[in-house]
Amino acid sequence: MSDSNDSFQLYDLRVEVICPPGERILCGAKPGDHFTLEGEMLHLPPGQGFSIYSLATVLPLLAAKQRPTHANDWMTTDAEIACPDPHCKSKLKITRTGLRTFSHAQVTAVSLGDS
Repeated sequence: MSDSNDSFQLYDLRVEVICPPGERILCGAKPGDHFTLEGEMLHLPPGQGFSIYSLATVLPLLAAKQRPTHANDWMTTDAEIACPDPHCKSKLKITRTGLRTFSHAQVTAVSLGDS
């Protein structure tokens, strides 16, 4: 059973492919292709894939983007990540879409007193 004081919040995220009009996307994506992240769960729309190379580009940033940050922190303001292919002009845009509350006791077996 979780203690009422063990809650924390994370942002839900949407990661979307954006590209200047008329430019070619080299990873097989189309502008608007996306996935969402809710807690630790990544969701793709039915029938849509996502390049593992594009995913590898944004993956290190997602946990930080999920957490509340100071207004002056670059993690708060910077949202577009370049495609990993230097010949591709597409980008991946990370948008915070909502705030979700979690319970520490429901996401880990480590007690708060164990730290």
